[in-house]
Amino acid sequence: MKIGPKFKIAKRLGAPIFEKTQTAKFALSQARGGRKLKRPGQASDYKRQLIEKQKMRFTYGITEKQLRRYVDEAIDKSTQPIPHLMERLESRLDNTVYRLGLAKTRRFARQIVSHGHIFVNGKRLDIPSHKVRVGDVVSVREGSKQTGLFVTLAETHESASVPAWLSIDIKKLEAKVTGVPVYNPAETLFDPEQVMEYYSR
Repeated sequence: MKIGPKFKIAKRLGAPIFEKTQTAKFALSQARGGRKLKRPGQASDYKRQLIEKQKMRFTYGITEKQLRRYVDEAIDKSTQPIPHLMERLESRLDNTVYRLGLAKTRRFARQIVSHGHIFVNGKRLDIPSHKVRVGDVVSVREGSKQTGLFVTLAETHESASVPAWLSIDIKKLEAKVTGVPVYNPAETLFDPEQVMEYYSR
């Protein structure tokens, strides 16, 4: 999915939603007036909801159609649609590869999956939106382990950043889904409730 100038988009939305904007330079730009916050009540409900929806969409690098499908699924299948929606987004294969630390960004993780470098339960999967489940084994394709993508990963990998619902053996470049993602509002740069309200209009 083509996104456009990430720095400008992040400034417009008022949040460092891309990895390249999660820097001191971006924070300084915002502090110096990159995006001036309006007084309470000036922004319409629709605009606030639209901004939060865009933050979510760009964070996970998904299309409008995909997000709409995930929201509809969350509403239809759960009495708690927000945790269900967040679990579905986090369970995407490309996001899982990113969370495991096999890629520095979600965009790069999506490319790794699309190019066939990732196996799930011993079978190659090149669908970034594939949903991983508890018990699934996610691994790097044997023929890819010695490529520049992964050959030095064991030396630079940050195991502490891997979430509790995943476990990884970085030497084997193999991981297991040990639980389900748990939604924590403090860890997101957007408000899922506003997103749900946007789609319920």
